[in-house]
Amino acid sequence: MKRFLPVAALAIVLATPAVAQQMAPAAYVAAAGAGDLYEKTSSQLVLQSTKDPKVRSFAQGMIRDHNKSTAMVKSAAAQAGLKPKPPVMTPEQSGMVAQLRKESGTARDRTYLTQQQTAHQQALALHQGYAANGTAGSLKTAAGQIAPVVQHHIDMLAGM
Repeated sequence: MKRFLPVAALAIVLATPAVAQQMAPAAYVAAAGAGDLYEKTSSQLVLQSTKDPKVRSFAQGMIRDHNKSTAMVKSAAAQAGLKPKPPVMTPEQSGMVAQLRKESGTARDRTYLTQQQTAHQQALALHQGYAANGTAGSLKTAAGQIAPVVQHHIDMLAGM
């Protein structure tokens, strides 16, 4: 139960961008970590089966870029005096991964791309919100650097 409550709170925060803009540093770190974990996990899963070179290239880029953003947030959190716990996906993110596991072939690819659009919109709201209204300077800087990368991912998805 102790683990469920923070995850449930995180899911609510991610679902409401206005609230996400005013979150505490530790909550931002947890939300960013959960988002990156989902991105990497879902991308690794789709790489196991996709035959589409565009999907493969996109998924490889997601793993690379989200490893970088995870490292940036961890470093910024340390500078802010935080000791983040290992990331945990929200129930929504876990459900999306479970859905991908059930599908195969081009259906999995389509579901993956649809999920990526949703996940990246949430991530963009999170990072832009914290960059504008966060309270920890190092995390604000990291969020401001991550947001344009997330926007680039959204732009890439629009072309797929």
